[in-house]
Amino acid sequence: MPHYRAYGLTLFANAPIPGLVALVQPLSSSPDICVELDAMPSFWHPQLQNSESARAWYVSHRKDAQGQPILQAWQLQQGAYFRLKYCDGTEFIVDRGGCRIWAKWIAPLTLEDTATYLLGPILGFVLRLRGSVCLHASGVAIRDRAVLFLGQAGAGKSTTAAAFAQSGYPVLCDDVAALTLKNGQFFVRPGYPRLRLWSKSVIALFGNPESLPRIVPTHPTWDKRYLDLAQNDYRFQGNSLPLAGIYRLSQRLDRAIAPKIERMSSQTGMMSLIANTYTNYLLTKQMRSTEFEVLGQLLQSVPLQQLHPHADPSYLPQLVELIASDLGTES
Repeated sequence: MPHYRAYGLTLFANAPIPGLVALVQPLSSSPDICVELDAMPSFWHPQLQNSESARAWYVSHRKDAQGQPILQAWQLQQGAYFRLKYCDGTEFIVDRGGCRIWAKWIAPLTLEDTATYLLGPILGFVLRLRGSVCLHASGVAIRDRAVLFLGQAGAGKSTTAAAFAQSGYPVLCDDVAALTLKNGQFFVRPGYPRLRLWSKSVIALFGNPESLPRIVPTHPTWDKRYLDLAQNDYRFQGNSLPLAGIYRLSQRLDRAIAPKIERMSSQTGMMSLIANTYTNYLLTKQMRSTEFEVLGQLLQSVPLQQLHPHADPSYLPQLVELIASDLGTES
């Protein structure tokens, strides 16, 4: 059975996970996480579903076209496990220690659909359970230092990282940036060798949406695609790197001053970090308290600036040069 490495953790799975590259050498120790696909734990049965999980622990405010919450979550077995169910019927059970994950889906959904959840919010939640603070950010490596692009969905995080990839820079992570604090210094863990891009971004970067394959080939409407960083001379940064800077992607400008970098006040910076932590909607009070302390340390030790891209995507190479220059490096 395949073994993988993602976000600094080793994973064992009972089937191949789309998007991850299996390790060539077998693990010398037990994996950090065991993933069982198309399976549920032995204690899970319909009676438990009707009784213990009748009241949801978390219900998403966002709803689908039918008015169903995008995500609901329950605590099971007196809090020993979490059940997360998405509106399309995909569901996961995760143990509180973040060591085991079970996943189940219903037709016409596929393993590829499920993997998009697994490699994003589910592993993000597992990282939180294991004590890591994660930012909703994509990251690249510049001269052996990590740089993160922060922002909400649609801000251009992955597009910016892909522009760096086109310029020859290694990509460190996409969408989820897992942080580690060592001896007073923050490090960013490597994610996995893919960048996920909407067709609009693919057109801006490559000229044609068909330049990159769909993440889920069978999905009729979900047109997100991926850049394989293990091919075509692209580079994936497989080791953790010290964090040198964070840029919050802000309003795109169509003026000659863009792309542009602006300083942020400490108060605005802290609010930005809090707003862009990953899966913060699933945190307990203790986890939120710990997160707040870590973010305070992060703000004091790593520069956080506001980045205004140009509204015209043809300016992306200038944006790459601007950030490289801002860090005192050359492309």
